[in-house]
Amino acid sequence: MSVLIAIPARYASTRYPGKPLVALRGPDGEKTLIRRSWEAACAVRGVDRVVVATDDARIADHAAGFGAEVVMTSSDARNGTERCAEVAAALPGCDILINLQGDAPLTPPWFVEDLIAGLQGDDEAAIATPVLRCDGAALAGLLADRRAGRVGGTTAVFGAGGRALYFSKEVIPYTGRDYAPDALTPVWHHVGVYAYRPAALRDYPSWPQGPLEELEGLEQLRFLEQGRKVLCVPVESRGRRFWELNNPSDVAVIEAMLAETR
Repeated sequence: MSVLIAIPARYASTRYPGKPLVALRGPDGEKTLIRRSWEAACAVRGVDRVVVATDDARIADHAAGFGAEVVMTSSDARNGTERCAEVAAALPGCDILINLQGDAPLTPPWFVEDLIAGLQGDDEAAIATPVLRCDGAALAGLLADRRAGRVGGTTAVFGAGGRALYFSKEVIPYTGRDYAPDALTPVWHHVGVYAYRPAALRDYPSWPQGPLEELEGLEQLRFLEQGRKVLCVPVESRGRRFWELNNPSDVAVIEAMLAETR
């Protein structure tokens, strides 16, 4: 089974313009966000090809400079899934296409490996995405972002068989209580990675954005609004902390987490 990872990256981020080229310090020195995300993708086992998908020459030139294969996509893509649909059309033949978003360099390889296995094992799912159960410390971080008016991580709720019910930039479900930092909570952090079947990507760009996708700004909601099954695949942190770079304030958080990976 052929697996391709595409890393969508755009310069004109609303919340953080130029985000893919921001420098992040780690034990291995200073590297850009897009390079660290590419290196995370290259560490995944069982993947045949990794490409950076962008419409920006600055990102393309930088990515090519550190050895990445680049696929130029149109500036009309409204989100990473539409950008991945363009990659699938330009590079046909893969059985599964992975969208490892360019703001998630801390994504452990086993998250993606478990995701691939999950989609392979569910013939009904058009798309699969990982979810990580929050401990008290992670939940406190999500709630702190919301209190400060920052859009931080996304949360997911799902039912029997891992079928997604909803995704939100709010912290759901409501818990109404405090948790010890190391205690497990009922809140699941949605990890910004997707595994698609090619047919799902072929159909996606033709669907209109629904009201939920427009309100939340979450591309995966288009699948739910079209009645397609989205599979949530629980993954284990194995002692690694996970965070996405959504705001400038996240740079220090991610650098601290990179330091822990020595």
